[in-house]
Amino acid sequence: MIDRQEILELSREWGLAAESLEKDYALGWLLAGIFDHAALKANWVFKGGTCLKKSYFETYRFSEDLDFTLKDAAHLKEDFLAPTFAEVTAWVYEQSGIEMPADSIRFEVYTNPRGKTAVQGRVGYVGPMQRRGSVPRIKLDLTDDEPLVLPPVQREVHHPYSDKPAAGIQALCYPYEELFAEKVRALAERMRPRDLYDVVHLYRHDEAACDRGLVVNTLKEKCAFKGIPVPSATALANRPERAELEAEWANMLGHQLPQLPPLAQFFEELPRVFSWLFEAVAKPIMAAVPVAADEDVSWRPPAMLTSWRFTAPLEIIRFAAANRLCVDLAYQGSHRVIEPYSLRRTRDGNIVLHAIRHDSGEHRTYRVDRIEGASATSTSFVPRYAIELTAPGPQAGLSACGG
Repeated sequence: MIDRQEILELSREWGLAAESLEKDYALGWLLAGIFDHAALKANWVFKGGTCLKKSYFETYRFSEDLDFTLKDAAHLKEDFLAPTFAEVTAWVYEQSGIEMPADSIRFEVYTNPRGKTAVQGRVGYVGPMQRRGSVPRIKLDLTDDEPLVLPPVQREVHHPYSDKPAAGIQALCYPYEELFAEKVRALAERMRPRDLYDVVHLYRHDEAACDRGLVVNTLKEKCAFKGIPVPSATALANRPERAELEAEWANMLGHQLPQLPPLAQFFEELPRVFSWLFEAVAKPIMAAVPVAADEDVSWRPPAMLTSWRFTAPLEIIRFAAANRLCVDLAYQGSHRVIEPYSLRRTRDGNIVLHAIRHDSGEHRTYRVDRIEGASATSTSFVPRYAIELTAPGPQAGLSACGG
C-alpha cells in the first residue's frame, strides 16, 4: 500500500481532498480484484462516470461509485456475491495491503423501477490515510437488464499511484459510443447536474475517437428500452427539472472537481452537442498555438493524470483548460489571469505553458519550473486556439469523431 504522503502530494497536485484521492486509490484496486476474479472478469461490464474517469479521460470529474451491467443474472444474489467478494477483497489485501473488512461488505438485493432484480453493494476499506472510526465505503450498483447495445471492450484502468501492478489493470468496459449514448439518455430521463456536465464534457474531447452515427443509433435503442422519446436541446431547455438542476449544481458536483465551472457555460453549449449529434454539424476546428522554433514537436504530455513534482500544480491547469476555465497564475512575483492552451517541451528539456492573457488577449509562454502557483478560477473563456494540454488519449489510432 502506498503511504499517506503520496496521497497528500497528489491531493496538492490535483486540487482535491485527500479523502477523494484515497477513495480513487482504493476503487482502483477493487477494480483490479474484480477483473482478476475468474467468475467476474468476463461477465461484469464496467460503465458510468467512474468508467469514464478511470479508463477514458484524465480531466474528468472524480466519481465515487462503481456501476456494472452483469451478463449473468445468477450473480445478482447475495449467496453468490458474499463469498465471491470475500475472495476479491482477500486478493486485494494480498496484492496491495488495503484491508476491506468483512463486516463492512454489504449487498442489498431489490426490485428496480423496471420490475427487475438489482443490487446495491457497499465495500469498506482502510486506506493510506488510516482514518479512525467508521471506514469509508465504495458503492456498487449492479443490474443485468440494461441492454448491451455494443460489444464491450477491454480497457486499461488508470491507476496513477506508485504501486500500480506491473501488468496494469484491465477491465471489460462499455465502449465510448455507448457511454456517450448512456449519458445523453440519462440527461433526458433525470436531468441531473452530473449528466449535463458529462454530456458536454464528452462532446468537447476532440481527441476521443468515436463514431457519431453509432452514438445516435445506440441512443435511440437506449431511449426505446426506457420508453422515453429521443431528446432534443429544445425539449431539455424547457424541462421543469431545470430549476432543480440549477439549485443542485454546486451540491452534486462541487466535491468532485477542483473548481466548479459555471452552469451557464454548459447550458449554452448543449445545443451545439445536439446539432453535432443529429444534424452532423461539424465541430469548429481551432488552430493550435504556433510552435516555437526551439520546441520539440515529438513530445506530448501524459494522456492521464500524473504527479509532475513541480511547485505549481500542473494537473489543475490541465483541468482548467479542459473545463474552459481561466487560471490565476503566480509567476515571477506577480499574478495574472490566463487562458491555458498547450504544454510543450523545448529541445533543452524545459516544459513550457502556452497561454493567453485573459485581459489583453496577448500570447505568453511560461516556463513551468518558474511558475510559483496556479489555481483554477470560476471565470470561463471561449477558446481562441485548440486546447492541447493532454496527449491523444487511449482512443488514439481510431477514426476521429465525425459523421
